Amino acid sequence: MLLAVDVGNTNVVFALFEGREIRARWRIATDPRRTADEYAVWLLQLLAIEGRGPGDVDRMIISTVVPRARHNLAVLGQKYFGLTPLFAGEGAADWDFPIEVEAPRSLGADRAVNAVAAHAKYFGDLIVIDFGTATTFDVVDFKGAYKGGIIAPGINLSLDALVNNTAKLPRIAIEAPRGNSLIGRNTEDQMLIGVYWGYVAMMEGLIARLRAEIGRPAKVVATGGLALLFDKHTEIFDAVDADLTLEGLAILAAKADAA
Repeated sequence: MLLAVDVGNTNVVFALFEGREIRARWRIATDPRRTADEYAVWLLQLLAIEGRGPGDVDRMIISTVVPRARHNLAVLGQKYFGLTPLFAGEGAADWDFPIEVEAPRSLGADRAVNAVAAHAKYFGDLIVIDFGTATTFDVVDFKGAYKGGIIAPGINLSLDALVNNTAKLPRIAIEAPRGNSLIGRNTEDQMLIGVYWGYVAMMEGLIARLRAEIGRPAKVVATGGLALLFDKHTEIFDAVDADLTLEGLAILAAKADAA
């Protein structure tokens, strides 16, 4: 079985694949100081709950945007699973598609992995939106080439900036505003309307401009934890795919096996 690890700025997601099917997934807060032993104490117990053990894992692949987490995860693979992990974008798991930006190696591994999965699953020209710590918009053409994209503050970052830089505004949770009115009747509703509907307007505006620049019909694929929250109140998504990054890792691992 394949153990795929997606390291983001906020969370690390571990997924256990059997073939191309995810059999289990687990999430832990990102902490670059977390040692291989600490990961193992947590992960091996979760594997046991699923009736699995280290011997069931015969491959491991990691995508990380947190360089300091890399070493400890590599040690986790070597010490507890007897494996040398693949790293997305390197060696046998290197990208096999054109990255048409000024500094290709500066492209985040998560965004490149999303491009791999989106092209394999949805075809045609694509705009991939990933709702993470930052919200990214990535353009992949019908040939699978990565053309570039946009980086915007994630909605939680935007809300944190609003709360942390004002004296009287309260901390609120992100959720869809009640009703359809844009006229808030209290402070909390006004904040939620501003952040939520402002974010929807930003996405709709950027997608319209990207489609116009691409000049061909482009599907919009959304992934990340908040995609479903926005899908309820906008028509811009053609698909919401929560496991896009993990599936991209499985595709890369399979290509490495075949090489």
